[in-house]
Amino acid sequence: MTTAPDRPFLDTVAHATATPEAPQPWADLGLKPDEYQRIRDILDRRPTAAELAMYSVMWSEHCSYKSSKIHLAQFGEKTTDAMREHLLVGIGENAGVVDIGDGWAVTFKVESHNHPSFVEPYQGAATGVGGIVRDIMAMGARPIAVMDQLRFGAIDHPDTPRVVHGIVSGVGGYGNSLGLPNIGGELVFDPSYQGNPLVNALCVGSMRHEDIHLANASGVGNKIVLFGARTGGDGIGGVSVLASETFDEHGKSAAKRPSVQVGDPFQEKVLIECCLELFAAKVVEGIQDLGGAGLSCATSELASAGDGGMHVDLDLVPLRDPSLRAEEILMSESQERMMAVVRPDLLDAFLAITEKWDVETAVLGEVTETGRLVIDFKGETVVDVPPRTVAHDGPVYHRPFARPAWQDALVADTVVAAGLARPGTPAELRATLLALLASPNLASKAWVTDQYDRYVQGNTKLAQPDDGGVVRVDEVTGLGVALSTDANGRYTKLDPYTGAQLALAESYRNVATTGARPLAVTDCLNFGSPEDPDAMWQLVEAVRGLADGCQVLGIPVTGGNVSLYNGTGEAGKIDSSIHPTPVVGVLGVLDDVARATNSGWTAPGLSVYLLGVTRAELDGSAWADVAHAHLGGVPPRVDLAAERTLAEILINASRDHLIDAAHDLSEGGLAQALVESSLRYGTGVRVSVDALCARDGITPFEALFSESTARAIVAVPRSEEVRFADLCGARGFPLLKLGVTADAPLSGADHHGDAPAPAVEVADLFTVPLAEARAASDATLPRYFG
Repeated sequence: MTTAPDRPFLDTVAHATATPEAPQPWADLGLKPDEYQRIRDILDRRPTAAELAMYSVMWSEHCSYKSSKIHLAQFGEKTTDAMREHLLVGIGENAGVVDIGDGWAVTFKVESHNHPSFVEPYQGAATGVGGIVRDIMAMGARPIAVMDQLRFGAIDHPDTPRVVHGIVSGVGGYGNSLGLPNIGGELVFDPSYQGNPLVNALCVGSMRHEDIHLANASGVGNKIVLFGARTGGDGIGGVSVLASETFDEHGKSAAKRPSVQVGDPFQEKVLIECCLELFAAKVVEGIQDLGGAGLSCATSELASAGDGGMHVDLDLVPLRDPSLRAEEILMSESQERMMAVVRPDLLDAFLAITEKWDVETAVLGEVTETGRLVIDFKGETVVDVPPRTVAHDGPVYHRPFARPAWQDALVADTVVAAGLARPGTPAELRATLLALLASPNLASKAWVTDQYDRYVQGNTKLAQPDDGGVVRVDEVTGLGVALSTDANGRYTKLDPYTGAQLALAESYRNVATTGARPLAVTDCLNFGSPEDPDAMWQLVEAVRGLADGCQVLGIPVTGGNVSLYNGTGEAGKIDSSIHPTPVVGVLGVLDDVARATNSGWTAPGLSVYLLGVTRAELDGSAWADVAHAHLGGVPPRVDLAAERTLAEILINASRDHLIDAAHDLSEGGLAQALVESSLRYGTGVRVSVDALCARDGITPFEALFSESTARAIVAVPRSEEVRFADLCGARGFPLLKLGVTADAPLSGADHHGDAPAPAVEVADLFTVPLAEARAASDATLPRYFG
C-alpha cells in the first residue's frame, strides 16, 4: 500500500484484512503473545493500529483487572441480602451508590494514580483527584468532598522532597480550585515506597435517588456526544505499559508523547456545574467520564453496557493537536472530558446547556443495532469490533500464588524473639512518647492539611485531625455522612489476611467514633507484580480477608480499584514490592451532623474511659518501627464482633449525648491517643494505668504503647457516667475509667515555677506539657519540607 506525500498512512480495517502478516508493536503496548493472538481470533484478522491501541489499554491490568477479577468476585459472593439493604448501585459502575435516607443517596469511590505521580508528581496527583471527581459526577451526583491517602519513601531520602512537594501541591491545587473540602486521609513514610509512592484519592458525592445515572448506550438512534476539554497528546497510554508509541505501516514507532495527563481544575469546575444542569434538565440517557483509556474506554464500555452497537467518527473529536492519529485520539487520557448518550429530540436542549456553560461539545455518532463498535477516521473505518470483547470480556488470569519462602522467618521474628529493649523507667517511657510524637508517621500532618481547604462550601463538620471526616448532605435536616480511610502496610506485610481486616476494622471504628453508622466500603488495593507469586499471594489473602471481614461487619464493598506492579525490586525477594497496602474507606451516615462526636477534649472535668481490652501486642507497631526499625512477628488480633459492639456503643452514646469526645486507639496506642485528644483543643488529661495493668495483666509500657484493636477512649460528662456505664454493661463490653480531663497536672514539677499549664499526666510515671508535645509533633514535617 502506498501513501501519498500529503496523506499520512492510515491503517484501515480493509488494509488490515489485506495485510495479515504486517508487523505490529503489540509487545511494546504491554500485550502478551497469547493476548495478541486472541485479538486476531476475535476479529478473524489482524487488528488495525487503532484496534490494537484500544485492546491494549482496555486489556491492561488497570482497566481489566485480569489478574484480580476472579478473586474480587468474593465481594459479590459474600454480600448477603441484609448487606444490600442500603445498596442502590454496586460493583461494576463508575462508583457505588448508597441510600442514606429521606430520598438522599451518596456515591463514593477511591482510586489510585501511583505511577504517574512518581513520574510527574504535581500533575499525577492533580489528575488523580480530577479523575475520581468525574467518576462521581458520572453517577449523577454533585461532588461534596475529597480525601487523599499518600505514601512516600523514607522522609530523609534525597528524592522524597521532590515527590512530596509535587504530590501535596497537586492534590491541594486541584481540589482547592474545584472548591471541594479535603476532609481527611493518610500520610505515611516508609522506604518500601521509595521508588513507588502511592496516591489514592477518594471522592464522595450526593444526589436524590431519582438522579442516579448509569453508563450505558441504549436506544438505537440516540446520539453520542463528547463534551468538555479538547483531546490532546497528553496521557496517551497512561494505563498500559509503554503505550505511548505511535505506529506507521511497518509497525515502527513514529513519536513519543507524554504518558502523564495535564489537568485544568477550573475547566473541571465548569464541567461539574454543566453536568448537574444537564442532569436536572433530564436530557442525558447515559453518561461516562473519560479517564483511564480515554475514548477507548468510554465508547467500548458505553456500547457494551447498552444495546451493543455504536458508530463514531473521530474526525468530529475536537483536538488540541491536529496531528494526532486515530490510535492516539483513542488512547489519549486528556482530562476534563465526558461522553453522554442523548435522545435526538433532546439534543438541542443538551447543546443549549453546554453552550450556556461555554463547554465545547461535539456529536460524534449514534447508537446502532449492529452489535458492533465502528469508528471512522479520515473517511475510512479504522475500528470494527464487538464492544464487549474490548470492555468486559478481556483475558482472565489464574495467576500462580504461594506463601513466600521468607514469610515464616518474618513472622517468627517477633519483638520478643528479637530481644528489643523496652523502656521501663518513667524517664524512658516519657522519652519514648516524645520520640513517637515526633516520628514522621505519627507527627502532626498540619504542614500538609493546611495546604488543603477543609471547610469550603460550609458543610464540613469534622476533618483531619479528627478520626473521621463528616460532611452535611441536606442543609434542611442536617443529614450527613462520615468517611475514613485506613491501611497499615506493615501489618499487611506480616499477614495480608489479617492486615486487610485490620484496615477495615480501623476505618469502621473511625467512622463509629464520629457517631455515624457504617454503611458501605470502598477499597484501593495497592500490591506488587501479579506475575510474582509472592505478591500475588499477598493480594489473594488480602481480598479474602477483606471479603470475610465485610461479611462479619455486615457492610458491602461497593467498588474500588486495584493497583498492581507497584515495586522496584527483584521479584521473589522480601523487599521486591511496596508493603502490600489495601486502603479501605468506610462510609457511615449521621441523621444530624450537628451531633457528630469530635476526637478531642473540649473542656476540663470530663471523665476519661477506655473501652476494650489491651493485650501485649507490639509486633509491627509504631514503637517497634521508631525505636528499633524492626518489622516482624504477627499483627494484633482482629475481633470483628468486638468492633461491632464497640461501634454500637459509640453510635448510641453519641446519639444520646452521653459522650463529649471519642478517639480510636491504633498506631502509637493509648499514649498517642491521649496526646492527640489533648492537643485537639488544648485541654490536658490526668490518667493512671495502674488499674489497666492489673486488669489486663500487662506492664505500663504495654498499656501505653500496645496497638490492640477494638479500643477507644471517650470523654464522658460526669452527669452521664452512670448511663454510659449501663450502656456498656448491658452489652458486656469492657470499660475502665482512666482519669479526667484537666487544665493542669496535679504536679507542677515540670513547669519550673511557671503557672501550671495543660499537660498529659500519667500518674507516678511522667508528665508531658502540651506545649512540649505540640512542639515535638509540629516540627517534623516542616523540618524536612517546610
